[in-house]
Amino acid sequence: MGGPAPAEPGRAALEVSPLPGRCGIRARGEISALTRPSWEQALSELVRRHAGVSYVELSDVAFVDVAGVTALAVTAMKLPDGRVVVENPPPQLPRVLEMFWPGLDRIEVAL
Repeated sequence: MGGPAPAEPGRAALEVSPLPGRCGIRARGEISALTRPSWEQALSELVRRHAGVSYVELSDVAFVDVAGVTALAVTAMKLPDGRVVVENPPPQLPRVLEMFWPGLDRIEVAL
């Protein structure tokens, strides 16, 4: 699922890999305009593999922009059933979710 974005000096990078032992992905780096294609590709793959509960582990993500949170929210709304559990996100992610998608029960944030 997605690979690291090209590592160039002064440019953001994002690496996304499957979570071992459960349905989900782990991201490392930044989720921004520069890395959004990799993020959206990883989320599309997550939808294809979804089985009731999918996990998105973000403890190694330093920053996620509003468009990155939007991609996550839209992905959760596309799921046929179940939910996405977002683990250890950067602090702006739950704030943006609450601001733009209050009550979106398809996403659970586990801090």
